[in-house]
Amino acid sequence: MLPIEIRDERPFDLARALRLGLWLVAHFVFYFVQQVAELLAPFVLILGVGWAILPKAMEAVTRSTSSADPQTHDIIAHVSDAIPAQIVVGSHVLTASGLIFDGFALMAVAAAGSTIAALAAREL
Repeated sequence: MLPIEIRDERPFDLARALRLGLWLVAHFVFYFVQQVAELLAPFVLILGVGWAILPKAMEAVTRSTSSADPQTHDIIAHVSDAIPAQIVVGSHVLTASGLIFDGFALMAVAAAGSTIAALAAREL
């Protein structure tokens, strides 16, 4: 038996190579965005929920200690008044509800990144 030699007779196609490169970059970008969003979303969401619950919890503790030692009551009241409603960092204003929204938005970005990365992988 003689060995059979198979050759690909197609010439190099620049358009195909550019298209492949474009899809490779798109897949990388969307997969990277997905990974970062999946990493940050739970932290941002938990931080926002904790920040929203903390003033209410401190208020409940203050009410329950109203019959206790007045000095303890004053300390707890002072701590609960020290919790800010918003934090300004440069030109950004951070609030508890804003962080909760951002957490859900990051989850949506992760889902969109996953979908687009899967579509880009099909094109490869």
